[in-house]
Amino acid sequence: MKILALETATDPGSIALWRDGVLLARSCPLGLSNSETLLPLAASTLREAGLGFADLDGIAFGMGPGSFTGLRVACGIAQGLTVARDLPLIGVGTLEAMALASGGERVIVALDARMGEVYFGFFDAGEVQGEIGVYSPEAVPLPESGGWLACGNGLAAYPLLCQRLSPFVDVWLPELMPSAEAVARLAAPRLERGEQIDAANAAPFYVRNKVARTVAERLAEGGRA
Repeated sequence: MKILALETATDPGSIALWRDGVLLARSCPLGLSNSETLLPLAASTLREAGLGFADLDGIAFGMGPGSFTGLRVACGIAQGLTVARDLPLIGVGTLEAMALASGGERVIVALDARMGEVYFGFFDAGEVQGEIGVYSPEAVPLPESGGWLACGNGLAAYPLLCQRLSPFVDVWLPELMPSAEAVARLAAPRLERGEQIDAANAAPFYVRNKVARTVAERLAEGGRA
């Protein structure tokens, strides 16, 4: 089984080729937009493996949350490839994939959402506990017990978040970021079970209610453009 996975929730984006359990992963070059580089990177990686798009059995993409613009890149390219070649499409939550990549059993994922907030979720044995949300560091919900692994760049971006989580966390992985490799690892068993989403209705998982905000709005609230 051969799956092409795309992940562009953050910069740089990445792609991964799953080939019967063997993964070949590549990151987009720095300094260029994911929209410019993701599809050429996928094509070159397939050539490196001696394959073409016609050899694929499915397409997977990171649904989010993450950068609004970035999420649309992976979703749009995944839709195009799926429709053009009549392939199954698998959507994978970005925080869910990060929890898998952390290697932990009980995992807190905090991805910098900018504007003074983090995308935040709890995962136990790979299953999300409650709902994924977007919070300011002082408002994130806290676990009821200790023994957690915490990952994601939201930990480094907001020291207050680490202070609040420190009584509950044993392992810290602030450097862990979204990756297409983890998306592929989650997508493979789902494709084997026959799971897929309708390409026509595929959409990013933004979490924030207001998807598009102007630079002026962000700066007025003290966020980054």
